[in-house]
Amino acid sequence: MRTAQLTIDPAFAIGPADRRLFGSFVEHMGRCVYGGIYEPGHPEADALGLRRDVLELTRELGVSVVRYPGGNFVSGYRWEDGVGPVGDRPRRLDLAWKTVETNAFGLHEFMTWANEAGVEPMMAVNLGTRGVQEALDLLEYSNHPGGTHLSDQRRKNGAEDPFGVRLWCLGNELDGPWQVGHKTADEYGRLAAEAARAMKMSDPSISLVACGSSNRRMPTFASWEATVLEHTYEHVDYISAHTYYDPSDGDRASLLASAVDMDNFITEVVATADHVAAKQRHRRKLKISFDEWNVWYEARLQADLDRRGWVEAPALIEDDFTAVDAVVVGDLLITLLRHADRVGVAAQAQLANVIAPIRTRNGGPAWRQSIFHPFALTARYARGTVLRTEPVSPRYETKKYGDVPVLDTVAVHDEETGELTVFAVNRSETDLELQLDLRGVSGLSGQCHLTLAAGDDPSATNTEAEPDKVTPRELNTPTLDAGRCSVRLPAVSWNVLRFGNRP
Repeated sequence: MRTAQLTIDPAFAIGPADRRLFGSFVEHMGRCVYGGIYEPGHPEADALGLRRDVLELTRELGVSVVRYPGGNFVSGYRWEDGVGPVGDRPRRLDLAWKTVETNAFGLHEFMTWANEAGVEPMMAVNLGTRGVQEALDLLEYSNHPGGTHLSDQRRKNGAEDPFGVRLWCLGNELDGPWQVGHKTADEYGRLAAEAARAMKMSDPSISLVACGSSNRRMPTFASWEATVLEHTYEHVDYISAHTYYDPSDGDRASLLASAVDMDNFITEVVATADHVAAKQRHRRKLKISFDEWNVWYEARLQADLDRRGWVEAPALIEDDFTAVDAVVVGDLLITLLRHADRVGVAAQAQLANVIAPIRTRNGGPAWRQSIFHPFALTARYARGTVLRTEPVSPRYETKKYGDVPVLDTVAVHDEETGELTVFAVNRSETDLELQLDLRGVSGLSGQCHLTLAAGDDPSATNTEAEPDKVTPRELNTPTLDAGRCSVRLPAVSWNVLRFGNRP
């Protein structure tokens, strides 16, 4: 069995583990809303049609912030269609996903759901087919207390108190030619700057996210960020990043190293933002909102779109995630934490049914997909200060990313409780011995070792019939001797190593 070493010291701090890193995403796409979080008439639905079983799983998942209503959907969306009496709301064609949008679920329903789920709303405005005035109107409707036409309309529609949305996205993926209202970097940057300036005049307390590249493979990547930020840097608080990793080609070695690509993506966006800051003499460091990320069998999407006409809430990209996919998701979470000093918001896409940790059947149950578990455990245990880790690890070769380490890690130290959590991924097809040196953190004892291992059955999935086939299991509790211990990380596994103060 190969070995790796890891030394941890609380003196090497990266930054706090911001709760906004554990965000999710609800878009009017497929069955994420209709049949996912909202299904009137379902046995588990409340009086408003919100599925209580999905709400319970959302709370268990530990989601902190939810981005809404898109996604590609927002670039053609009229928010006014989703307020007022449901019976009066218009039906519209959604060009993004080739569906008929009923607008039965809109702003008020989402805000009620967010309150029930205990999550912070992250609202996106349409800068694809609309502009500054429409963004201002939505902000006034949502956040102004009363005494104006739009705020009084909100109160008339049943929300006496303002929604108080603090986090806003200035459009979505407008660098992409697939986007309704696709723009050049100069066109978008100028529009986003004007919208940002006006929105902060209306409500200075809000934080704004400018659109970065749709992914690192875009031909305009980096030049898009540079141009957009030259227009917007002084007005926004975040630049967005999106990425998905597709297992469809069967290249498991590269898939397991996907976090290497995410790590490089973050580093390059930070470098670009800091270049603009230096050029324009800004002292403030901009952060990243990594508000779309996941594993996604992307090759299947076009077939889903091509085989049907205009319908309501079709099943779209309802991927069944494997044990290997869960290990990859756990590693992507490690990467986000490792950049906690510059990544301030993150949102896994999406919450229910659409490439999601939660799956449902219309009229039936809801269950946890394999990727549910690494997210839930990371959200639960990554509390405190993220520590820098520099493991000494064996390496292996991948087709996409070259020579990469077998081991990936991050540690989080909770100063209040004294607890230390180490998250570790073994990307190799064989077990790995991890030798830990924790002498820099005094008074620790082993608490538990949880693992989600894919080595035995990498294609295993959770289904309605077998909802717990892929789930973490507990291994032997680590035993510390003079601050050192050795643990076995199973082949292709994501691991949580917990240490606490001695009794």
